Amino acid sequence: MNYRNLLTLGALALLAAAGLPAQNKAVWKMPRTGDGKPDLQGIWTNATLTPMERPASLAGKATLTDAEATAYEKKDIETAEKQDGASDGPLIAAAGSSGTGGYNFLFIDRGSQLARVDGVKRTSLVIDPPDGKVPPITQGGRDRNRAAMMSFGRFNSVQDRPMSERCLIGFGSTSGPPMLPVLYNNNYQIVQTPETVMILVEMVHDVRVIRINGTHPSKNVEFWLGDSIGKWEGDTLVADTTNFSPKAGFRGTSTDLHVIERFTRADANSILYRATIDDPTTFSKQWTLEYPFTATQGPVYEYACHEGNYAIQGIMGGARKGETDKK
Repeated sequence: MNYRNLLTLGALALLAAAGLPAQNKAVWKMPRTGDGKPDLQGIWTNATLTPMERPASLAGKATLTDAEATAYEKKDIETAEKQDGASDGPLIAAAGSSGTGGYNFLFIDRGSQLARVDGVKRTSLVIDPPDGKVPPITQGGRDRNRAAMMSFGRFNSVQDRPMSERCLIGFGSTSGPPMLPVLYNNNYQIVQTPETVMILVEMVHDVRVIRINGTHPSKNVEFWLGDSIGKWEGDTLVADTTNFSPKAGFRGTSTDLHVIERFTRADANSILYRATIDDPTTFSKQWTLEYPFTATQGPVYEYACHEGNYAIQGIMGGARKGETDKK
């Protein structure tokens, strides 16, 4: 072997030692639609073990190391499994209806890991305020929440019952905005055209349509999921939603609720989702959530709420029977 070949081999060895990427290593490239915009289409899930607010036990820790996250995830799953199907456990921990044991893990998908963003596991969906807590709620918000809770105790007519129980809107703001992970049915299908981005929500088969470069109607026109208009800021889809119906308040929010969402394709298997919630009549200040939507295998199956919502007949019939027995 001549001197020149030795130099070449030496140079190659130095490059390898320096950790330069191999020439044949696949590099992810942003998929784009025919009009050049990032392609957000597909089926996604936001199921995660990361709680909305940071637990007191993790105060001051916005992220965890992989070892810490693994321990947290293991403990969370083990605790839930011990209470799986319990008839007297709390709603979420028992994975079912407290007092009835109506569900178990067969019917839900809580996810198995904490949300990972920028390579690290997050301890709360709330990223602003930095303490991972939803800002204090105003008196107006508390009053609206109290009024909403009172509907659970009214049985005079079907219209008295909560919107989600009547299968009119999704439970727990899974449809959004903001689109939150709940106990189950955390799947979404996105289809886009140059003029619109459609999000099919598994829960209650809600459909959100974000109109690109649209304008909001007058304030007196209200929608249960709000009115969403969108624009592209670089490779990020920004959705601006207003015109919410008071019947579908999120955590006591009013018709003044304003939500800004950002959808950014992070890699082949995830979309980074960020939502900022602003309603000065409900929260002391605006706040922001952030977490990934990860690719999942489809299809999104039909959601038959209460198998045709025949359960509402039993609820109302039981109330009438109870009134008769008291006479």
